[in-house]
Amino acid sequence: MTQSYLEGLASNRGTLAVTVVVPAKDEAQNLPILLDEIEAALQGRGFEVIVVDDGSTDGTDIVLQDYASTHDWLRPFRHDKSCGQSCAVRTGLQNARGDVVATIDGDGENNPVYIAELLDALNSSGPSVALAAGQRLGRKASLGKRYASKFANKIRGAILKDNTRDSGCGLKALRREVFLQLPYFDSWHRFLPALVIREGYGVVHIDVQDRQRRHGTSKYGIFDRALIGVWDLFGVWWLRRRRKNIPSVRPLT
Repeated sequence: MTQSYLEGLASNRGTLAVTVVVPAKDEAQNLPILLDEIEAALQGRGFEVIVVDDGSTDGTDIVLQDYASTHDWLRPFRHDKSCGQSCAVRTGLQNARGDVVATIDGDGENNPVYIAELLDALNSSGPSVALAAGQRLGRKASLGKRYASKFANKIRGAILKDNTRDSGCGLKALRREVFLQLPYFDSWHRFLPALVIREGYGVVHIDVQDRQRRHGTSKYGIFDRALIGVWDLFGVWWLRRRRKNIPSVRPLT
């Protein structure tokens, strides 16, 4: 059997095929279930999971330490105070050892079974594509949040032209070397398709079914989803306009 692109990178460079990064805040009850599901979804692949506890106060750190003691693929990190989802993803990225970094929310609303589909889509698309992004179907959020998200996505799509219906979905898989090139700012995780396109790479999309969280409540409201993001939207628009040419680089020797 021909070795896949990701498996080849893992064997040639001595690294893992994929690092799954999970940002989590006050998800002590959801994380053990989610981690079991991630392990099942990635059976047969070289992987690690980094969970970044973003200043939780519900004992998430204790749960992670206990789980890591019996699962050597889990590498937990902690922010002493909450710095936001984007910052948690970035901490995971900076410590990742995989050639591809996959992200998934820590609340359990994203089904880990789709991580394998994202990896396969990225693998089959070739090196010109750097991001495989999930797009949610059957949203389980409140009516107000669904409308706010739909409104924000329409505005974002019209301004950034990133051809992405749902940029806020937590399920994504991105080539690590490209991920590290992207300019960082708070709420960065909601604009990854546009930022990847800015670097000259393509994006593929996978439809994913949303599901109900088992425990706890959402940490994000309508205001921070739809209104605060307007400033970031115009910031990303400015960044894209300021990059006119993308060089094609080749060695001379």
